[in-house]
Amino acid sequence: MTQSVVKLLPGLSRLRQAAQSDKQLQFNNLLHHIDEDLLKRAYARLNKSAKAGIDRHTWASYGEILPERLPELCREIHTNRYKPKPVLRLWIPKTNGQQRPLGITCIEDKLVQQAVVWVMESIYETDFLGFSYGFRPERSQHQALDALHVAITTKKVSWVLDADIAGFFDNIDHDWMMKFIRHRIVDKRLLRIVERTLKCGYVDGDKQFKTEVGTPQGAVISPFLGNIYLHYVLDLWAHRWRHVEARGEIYLTRYADDCVVGFQYQGDGIQFRQALEERMAQFNLKLHPDKTKLIEFGRFAASNRKERQAGKPEQFNFLGFTHMCSTNKQGKYCVRRVTIKQKQREKIKWIKTELLRTRAMSPHVVGAWLKRLLQGYFNYFAVPYNMSSLQMMRSEISKIWRRALSRRGQTTVPWYVFKKLVNKFIPPVKLIHPFPNTRFERRTQCRSRMR
Repeated sequence: MTQSVVKLLPGLSRLRQAAQSDKQLQFNNLLHHIDEDLLKRAYARLNKSAKAGIDRHTWASYGEILPERLPELCREIHTNRYKPKPVLRLWIPKTNGQQRPLGITCIEDKLVQQAVVWVMESIYETDFLGFSYGFRPERSQHQALDALHVAITTKKVSWVLDADIAGFFDNIDHDWMMKFIRHRIVDKRLLRIVERTLKCGYVDGDKQFKTEVGTPQGAVISPFLGNIYLHYVLDLWAHRWRHVEARGEIYLTRYADDCVVGFQYQGDGIQFRQALEERMAQFNLKLHPDKTKLIEFGRFAASNRKERQAGKPEQFNFLGFTHMCSTNKQGKYCVRRVTIKQKQREKIKWIKTELLRTRAMSPHVVGAWLKRLLQGYFNYFAVPYNMSSLQMMRSEISKIWRRALSRRGQTTVPWYVFKKLVNKFIPPVKLIHPFPNTRFERRTQCRSRMR
């Protein structure tokens, strides 16, 4: 969960109040909010361990020149001389043997983008709808999971549309993007920075390429721009559709480009999907034909399908979890959420590769790394009904580590020796997250953020 500086800075706080009081207000003088103080705050917020871009500056090395560079950077921004550098593109191997591109933005461009996001965020956070959770201050993935769980278990949901936008960030149309931003922002200097950032291009090897479509990969501003794009393309349209076109109740949960929609009636789900495909096509987007599916899911799905001899209800994936219809110990309906098996297998496989690669290092060094990695993993996935999956993962990784240590010494590590390492470095599996209904009601105080 991220926290914005908007509430901390008086200027941005007043900007937010103005945006909230007048939803039609257009802002034409925003760049003065980007001063040395805001840029310094942006630099402090950046990832300190991020790799260097084409300028070869890391966070630490740029910090050494920050006092001298910051005043000049501020002048460049305010005199229209600032131009973002191309993104450095690297290729990293995937577990299936293929490679995926990784974009690395220069530190200086990141801090400028962060400052721009904070200014624009103070306006758009008053416009974004409640069912949008991705990359927003004071919102998180687990809040989105909670909202979805509550909708399915307590509302009239019998069908679920798992919508996947194919290559969303790579296919954002620049012209549409700028048109959407101009609904609220008409400051030409700020708009110019955003447009230059969109078109900054990338360097792959010794060649430089232009970008005519999509947002810069790895850029700080990309998730925020994606939210603006989908706010106009999807959120506002879907919000109107369910109130005007739908016959029954509809509940939406969106995290970035991942969207799950719950329907009371199958007919609404079919019509919504068709209308959504047409809507996406208008803005150069399309739904992934294989990953987008409408399934029968909810409190009565199992019994209804049993009557039709249609088998068990289908499952869907959202934010790392497979959601499935199930029952609790009391025999009541519940939504069981477990770690996606394929993703977990890939994670175990990657950890195995790393443990074998580092087997010659000190067990205490490797153990400390493993502890940080697994603790972060468990902190996210330790939800009700997922403990057995995490216990299996913990056991499997312990076995892999022991085998790696044994290969190091060409002899099996005695269990009593290895057990000490396990107790010290392999974190136990504990339930971290409460049941979604309890946390959702406490957070919203019964004011629904699903609609």
